[in-house]
Amino acid sequence: MDKRFSGLFNLTEEQAIAILDTPIAQLNEDDSRYVAAAHLVNFPTERSIQALMRAVQTTDRSLDNRIVRRKSIETLGRLQAKESLSAIRTCLQDEDCYTVENAVWAIGEIGTEDPEVLAEVAQLLDKPGQTYRVIIHTLTKLNYQPALDRIRRFTDNEDPPTASAAISAVCRLTGDMTQMQQVVEMLQHSNVLGRRLSIQDLIDARYYDAIPQISRCPVSLVFRLRGIRQLADAGVAAGKLTFESVRPYLEQVLRDRPEDLDLVHAYDRTPTLPFLIRELYETDFGRCYLATKTIIEHHAEAAPAALFATYKEEAYGDYGAHFHVVKLFGWLKHAPAYDLLVEALHHPQPQFQKSRAAAAIALGELGDSRAILDLKACLATKIWDLKYAALMALERLGDLSGVAIAADDEDWLIRAKASLYS
Repeated sequence: MDKRFSGLFNLTEEQAIAILDTPIAQLNEDDSRYVAAAHLVNFPTERSIQALMRAVQTTDRSLDNRIVRRKSIETLGRLQAKESLSAIRTCLQDEDCYTVENAVWAIGEIGTEDPEVLAEVAQLLDKPGQTYRVIIHTLTKLNYQPALDRIRRFTDNEDPPTASAAISAVCRLTGDMTQMQQVVEMLQHSNVLGRRLSIQDLIDARYYDAIPQISRCPVSLVFRLRGIRQLADAGVAAGKLTFESVRPYLEQVLRDRPEDLDLVHAYDRTPTLPFLIRELYETDFGRCYLATKTIIEHHAEAAPAALFATYKEEAYGDYGAHFHVVKLFGWLKHAPAYDLLVEALHHPQPQFQKSRAAAAIALGELGDSRAILDLKACLATKIWDLKYAALMALERLGDLSGVAIAADDEDWLIRAKASLYS
């Protein structure tokens, strides 16, 4: 289990259980049952599981308790606690659609072949007001063939992410991939959530042909990397793909040039630099990439000073804008940003992880050989995309002395990249 975020709440297992077991009316002002339920994901013990199950079975209808129940169900799903399946199943009939959604998702994570449980999940597709996408995803993940006709009804649903999930599910359950191009087209949806979710559907369907289009989808590279990585892992293991067939698209995503994306937004006229700097804080990365491209093309001379200013004021603490500022300094080849980029390369906070790989790429763009030792140090981390980006940067700087370290890496992708230099 990934432990990088485990220290955020500063609670022991015993403290979290005690808080979760405390009635809302008796809680101290600084205590949160929701936080406790979230934190227990870090403790896969019988005590934690039983505490979470008690929280699920506490059916007080207050909003606070409903939220705690949802989080407790989610945590049990993340823990894949099979003993909690019957308790979670009772939530499928809950009046709160979000509780139902989390229960369905958790059942998918825990896994079951019980036909009664699966039939109960499938029947939710007939119930108004549910999150059908999650239901479809879970039934498909558990390969519940009797749900096929129910799922097929959603392939032309007015909600594009729901339709995308249904098309992907029908293709997976029938083995007929002829309709998957409709899911690929969702990669250019105007809504950023639609674009992100279509990547998940392509992963779920093991639709390897979509890798080139995923690489060009205007969403955060986290989603594109996840899509390509998971498809590569599955495809190489199944003999459907090779490292060389995936490598150009993987490296295109890690390089992350805005001109390598199929942008879905456009400007009527060239905006001012202050406007473009604010766009770097948007949650829709499609807008951020359009701003980045426009800054490079129209404001290259004035941009560095504005980027330093926004970094000092705000971007240092905003992990989205931080990422874009780091990348821009690389594309602008702005040598005075060297110290900032080295600092970003070693950023200790997990929320800023994508900035570390971005900094590696940017340092490669600066061409300053002082970065070689810092980049080689990154080859000892556990973060695969940082290691891969560091190898790309070292290659650009003409130093291959780190290949020996990477050649024995535990990750097959890193070993494969290192083998290109041997």
